[in-house]
Order: sequence, then structure tokens, then C-alpha cells
Amino acid sequence: MTMTMTMTFTSPTGPTCEIKQKFVRVRQVRPGGLVCFEFAIGWPELFVDLMLPQAAFDDFCVQNQVQVLND
Repeated sequence: MTMTMTMTFTSPTGPTCEIKQKFVRVRQVRPGGLVCFEFAIGWPELFVDLMLPQAAFDDFCVQNQVQVLND
């Protein structure tokens, strides 16, 4: 006797993440020119803290085509 098992996988329905959307929120510019900022992909509420010199920060924003958040 041969048994065949069938499995069905369903994906949960919930919020989707658009990874093309990238966000930056500047928190502080230090006297030496170091920019402290939050960077998020998809959801602006979920971010990492980063620090870059001003020129590198400007390049980072251009390369990632970020949306600047003001609050």
C-alpha cells in the first residue's frame, strides 16, 4: 500500500513591506560634521541608527534614493 501526503502552505495575510521605499530621519549633526540618523527600509517605524560624515551621508541618501522624514 502506498500513501501520498499532500501539504498546502498558505501565506499569512498582513502588512506588506515595500523594500524600494527607504527613509532617513536626521537626529543630530555633531560639531565635527558627523550626521547621526535613522535609516529604515519599508517601514519608517523599524530603523537602525547610523552615523556618517556629512559628505558620506549625502552620498548615502542619493545612492539609496531615500525619503527624508521630518518630525
